[in-house]
Amino acid sequence: MELKGRVAVVTGGTRGVGAGIARSFTKAGAEVVVCARRPPEVLLPGTEFAPLDVRDADAVGQFFEKLPRLDVLVNNAGGAPYRLLADADAARHARVVELNLLAPLTVSLAAYEGLRRARGSVVMIGSVSGARPSPGTAAYGAAKAGLESLARSMAVEWAPDVRVNTLVVGMVRTELASLHYGDEDGVAAVARTVPLGRLAEPSDVGAAAVFLASDAAAYLTGSSLLVHGGGERPAFLDASTAHKET
Repeated sequence: MELKGRVAVVTGGTRGVGAGIARSFTKAGAEVVVCARRPPEVLLPGTEFAPLDVRDADAVGQFFEKLPRLDVLVNNAGGAPYRLLADADAARHARVVELNLLAPLTVSLAAYEGLRRARGSVVMIGSVSGARPSPGTAAYGAAKAGLESLARSMAVEWAPDVRVNTLVVGMVRTELASLHYGDEDGVAAVARTVPLGRLAEPSDVGAAAVFLASDAAAYLTGSSLLVHGGGERPAFLDASTAHKET
């Protein structure tokens, strides 16, 4: 899965999952440009930083016009705070959809000509939240469901020049994991709900992204690759066991 000599752009690539993806791409030999609104505290070796708000269509267009070459686009920028639907108005939820669905569309359209010339690929970073109820992050889940659908349609429209695939990512242990899962005991408890017994590391997502961008995946487009450690243990199994124990 060599990417030597190829140029990859990773949005939101300065921390967390994005940094893991950028690191994996550099290890595979790619030249990597990471984009975010703010510069990283420490720039990853082998990467270049470009300030960019992916919601700003004009800035996005100017950024890609200046790139001399582009082989891979990883639409990773996104996220959402915990917010129940009734606790905010529609406009606030719409901003979550803008970041997680409309921004990847904006970025992909701006990158299209460069990717077409290189016969490159797009890797969307989706989420298991797009395929199951996502209480507290409902707008995020809806956006991620839309992103996966967008990628499938984009793959058909842009074939055979540009491949488009989605990584459907589960829980990942990043520097912000404590905000979602609590202390180490909380992280361990959550990890026990995953069949593989642990949360993903950013490098796990990075390795999968490298695969989709590489020639090893030359016949994959419009695909969704689950990176979730087997998903979540069905709750009814635990409920059944507890019932028998009582």
